[in-house]
Amino acid sequence: MAENLAAKLCALIPNESVKAEQWKLLGQEKDCSLLVGWTEENQTLDDSLSSHSVIGHYDRSKETLEVLHHFPSVLNIVQATINQNHTLLGYIVKETIKVSKENEDPENKDQNEEEKKDPLSDACLDSELEVYQAYILELESDDKKIHTVITERRKQVRIQFLYKQKRQTGLDKFIVLIHHECIVMYTALFNSSSDVDTIKELKSETIVRTFTWAQWDSTNQVLYHIHNRRAPTSLVTEEDNESRSKATNSCPTLSGLQFHDELPHETVLNIPLNLPRPPSADNCGTYEDDVIPLRVHDCSLDLIVISNSKGMVCVCHHYLYRPIQPPQHVLDASLSDSNTVHFAYSVTLLHHSCVIHCVVPGIPWSQAKLMRPTFAIAEDYMIVFVQGSFTHLLEIGASHDPSCHILCGPLPTIYSHASYLVPLLDLNSNKTVANKKSGFLEAQDVANIMTIDLPTLDLIPLKVTADFLIDVFKKESSVHVRLGIIHYFMCHKHDLEIVAGLISIISEKPRALDVVKFMQEILIGNSYSLVQKNLLPDAVPLLSLLPITTVEECVGYDAKIGELNITLSHEKLWNTSVMLLSPQQRLVPYRSDLWTRLWDNLGKRSESKPRFKFSQITEKLLVSLACYQPEVLSRSSTPMSPSGGLVLATGSFGDLMSNRSNKILDSALPFIEMENCTASRQEHIVAVNLRELSMYLLKHATNAPATSYVSCSPLQVHAMATRHIAAQLESSRSLCQMLCRAANVDPRLEQERGFVLIDQLDEIRRNLLFTLLERYRYAIEIIAFPVPQGFSSFFTYLGYRSLKYPMFLQYVERSIFELQVDVTKIIIADISDTKENATKKLHLLSLLPRSRAKRLLNQWLHPVSFMIRAREHAGNILSGEICQNRGRTLQHCHRHNGLAAFPSADRLSPLDTFLDLLTAKASLAELDFGLLIEATVTSTEDFL
Repeated sequence: MAENLAAKLCALIPNESVKAEQWKLLGQEKDCSLLVGWTEENQTLDDSLSSHSVIGHYDRSKETLEVLHHFPSVLNIVQATINQNHTLLGYIVKETIKVSKENEDPENKDQNEEEKKDPLSDACLDSELEVYQAYILELESDDKKIHTVITERRKQVRIQFLYKQKRQTGLDKFIVLIHHECIVMYTALFNSSSDVDTIKELKSETIVRTFTWAQWDSTNQVLYHIHNRRAPTSLVTEEDNESRSKATNSCPTLSGLQFHDELPHETVLNIPLNLPRPPSADNCGTYEDDVIPLRVHDCSLDLIVISNSKGMVCVCHHYLYRPIQPPQHVLDASLSDSNTVHFAYSVTLLHHSCVIHCVVPGIPWSQAKLMRPTFAIAEDYMIVFVQGSFTHLLEIGASHDPSCHILCGPLPTIYSHASYLVPLLDLNSNKTVANKKSGFLEAQDVANIMTIDLPTLDLIPLKVTADFLIDVFKKESSVHVRLGIIHYFMCHKHDLEIVAGLISIISEKPRALDVVKFMQEILIGNSYSLVQKNLLPDAVPLLSLLPITTVEECVGYDAKIGELNITLSHEKLWNTSVMLLSPQQRLVPYRSDLWTRLWDNLGKRSESKPRFKFSQITEKLLVSLACYQPEVLSRSSTPMSPSGGLVLATGSFGDLMSNRSNKILDSALPFIEMENCTASRQEHIVAVNLRELSMYLLKHATNAPATSYVSCSPLQVHAMATRHIAAQLESSRSLCQMLCRAANVDPRLEQERGFVLIDQLDEIRRNLLFTLLERYRYAIEIIAFPVPQGFSSFFTYLGYRSLKYPMFLQYVERSIFELQVDVTKIIIADISDTKENATKKLHLLSLLPRSRAKRLLNQWLHPVSFMIRAREHAGNILSGEICQNRGRTLQHCHRHNGLAAFPSADRLSPLDTFLDLLTAKASLAELDFGLLIEATVTSTEDFL
């Protein structure tokens, strides 16, 4: 059951006999407190009931309600604000008055311009008009003196006190906003002789002339407003200027005024807008008196600006439209409940210089006009919630360009009767969270934002939990949505346990084409997260050059949520920095606030410094691996050597790769991380990665100007590259562990490892493990990541046990399986020495490198092995190659029935003749008589 603010505040009223009704939210201040109004009924002396309005101040942190003022009668108070010292109360009263045609303001009759004409000026006789009036109430004065600030304005009026970082006595400032007219800043001067703050004088200053929309940001003390600004023009003739219309010479502009304690306000932002043509006055003449956020607007423009202290500024615009705009009279007649429109919203991310558009076509007009999206920022994400329809998590963090968005269904915890939710200020926004480390979220919730339903005053938490995203991952088929969820848990939360659970979900359909993409996202995201942990401050700029996701920047996609087809698209903005006041142009240069941080965020992103792409390494590995000969290399020439930079790295890298040597002995992998060859394929890939990444970072970091955001020394570049390569290897290990557990092969529970473990697996687990590791190996190959040592032999033997032998050979011939010495030896031993299998073994040995094939051929005690080795030995002698006697004896010789090679005395022995020929070419010490005789004897038998 939702908690209701009115019911909660009723319980806080000291006098329980008082009947409080008609609760109304009147405002929200910078300290997260709320101003509320209600109507009380009191019993008079003659036993009749009298009602009057009351304004109170609710402190959300202390959960206390303070009654500020009892009015003598019932007033329709629509908005209120209180100063920082709680001595002055400003409020707006909306009244209905009767006006006759004779009493109209004559100036309204003479207005010819359409934008200045009040649609209510032609009202009929004795018509009713709604007018706004603004007042200031002195709370501490004895007589509760009320000052009238604005009287009887037909346009919407708002009032707001300015808050100061340092509380000062003597004066207070507040602004009054009058729609389509002006924005005035008032200064209330207090009497110095009085003990309480009583107003001596009110001074006014018009800071904005005509405006169409305005919003007050109490957290940052910024006033946003939209006005028509004359567009910049080039040198043209006077005739050309006269021919241009006024609409052409002006364009709607969003400006931001930053207020200070002592200094005058300054314009920090000027953004030209592309807004639809406002509707006619007949369709849009009413105001919604919602006070969160504090805005002045009518139904022609639903715009909200949301920002936070990290320098993220988002302009959110919600609108309805039709793809083909008919004439106005046709549109008015066709907007019935049965017709459909496009529900759309756009979020302009100023700190990323881009706009994210979301369009939902085919919404019935009766439903679309009631859909009000809720926009709220939670850490690095913006939540767009549309009640009963869908939830949209936009990645807006400043660490990298927005790309991994999540579209999903409506939140299950939101009550169906909620109509218009608005977020309240976060009570913990100004507090330091102790359990936050290295930028990673420790909480289980993606977002937990307290919202209020304005019509009902229900307090509803907008809560996006990890369990909700996992459930979305299970049900959702969209690749982009699933990648966005993986990216969140990998890069923003770094929760490997949840990622392992997502891997288990993926493994339910291991042959799906998108499994490889998910694995690549985990590999790249985990590498970035490992590098980011415990990073030294001077190396932080290099993070902007490292890859963080596989999702391309500014790529739109379509998603289907229920019966809704949602289209998401990106649009780049150009030269956003010219719309913003630079730090050196400020009244106080380089003073840290929202706008200097926004300027820094714009400086971090640059199209000239793109992130590193692993496709560059993949292309080079295609050539180098084709000529790869591990037997030729030595371990001392690779970065994985004992004296190299990876294993013995210290400092931050040592924290990342702690206890690495212990992992070899007590590994969580199903194989021992050890290889017998002198230089493994892993070392070669690591060497290429380290070289290419170091060169890329050197190119974009050390050559950058000193004023650039990315500027580091070569030593820092090499340390970052080394750290990232080590993180790649650790990511490969982690993913391999997850895949094994997803296949129900947990090395921590199994008794054996390596080849013995494969032999003990049942067919179902063995086939699933092979399918997952096959996708894993392909994902690794595409992005040129290193695999753990021992994986190649384990994977090859797993394929040998899982596939039919002809298919196994195809994998070998296409270099998917690597025939290392250990796995080839056990495969050859597993194949029996029949005539058919001898041919198989010969074919298998022919696929090996020459040195490796010779090594295994020497260990194969078979006639074919003797024949091949003897022929090679004799061929080397006859060709003049010097050979050393290997000391072979006839210990492996066997008695044979065939004596064709040893004829009687009257016939010349071919073997003797051949040996005589060999002794003429080489000395006796170089001949291996045992091998030659054994091969000669076995040649007389039918072994093939």
